[in-house]
Amino acid sequence: MFVLDNLTKIYHHRSEPVYALDSVRLTIPRGSFLAVTGGSGSGKTTLLLMLGGLIRPTSGTVTFKGSDLFSLTPAQLAEYRNRAIGFVLQTFNLVPYLTALENVMVPMLLNGTAAADRRNRAEALLKQLSLDRRMDFFPRELSIGQQQRVAIARALANDPEVILADEPTGNLDPSLSVEILDILEALNREDGHTVVMVTHNPQAARRAQTVLQLSAGRIISEKAVAPTGTAAASEGSRGVDKSN
Repeated sequence: MFVLDNLTKIYHHRSEPVYALDSVRLTIPRGSFLAVTGGSGSGKTTLLLMLGGLIRPTSGTVTFKGSDLFSLTPAQLAEYRNRAIGFVLQTFNLVPYLTALENVMVPMLLNGTAAADRRNRAEALLKQLSLDRRMDFFPRELSIGQQQRVAIARALANDPEVILADEPTGNLDPSLSVEILDILEALNREDGHTVVMVTHNPQAARRAQTVLQLSAGRIISEKAVAPTGTAAASEGSRGVDKSN
């Protein structure tokens, strides 16, 4: 699905070049679950933002389904981000004056989806994530875990092919982290979404199929991961109200 060829991003600090990414070559197959790991400043988030078409490379290419992302016009890139990509962020970025339902409807509004269809899909997604009794709650009235599930529902609003998750469990306690990872794993294994997750947590990384480690903007390892079975073990709990 993605092919990264000689991808390089250089910033400058006091006239000195700083390589956020340095000659990265990577293929991300359709339907895969990739965890990107590495220390602070290793290039993890820069890589994720380039996949999302939000940061242009200094050199090299990001190809999505055969098209060079950064040869697209700004309008085409915006459509790509709205239709093909769902973003899940550590800080959630929910609109504080909109309810959970309204937050999930926002991407569909930008997409031109009819009002009735927006509401029906948002309700279905929130129900799928056990938030059917929290639809009219504002973000401040929701727990941290509920806010992250609303953010995931919003990311799924336009049925994107790819989920880009930046430290999705970074603000959560261990039990809530497992819950969110179960959801991401199910989206990949059961629904076929390609998932790319940036994480500093080794346990979270082991939920992916492949773990990529970056250091100073370079790939230093890429390893396949054996299934943990955690999601399978928790299948029976999905659909149960998670109101905490």
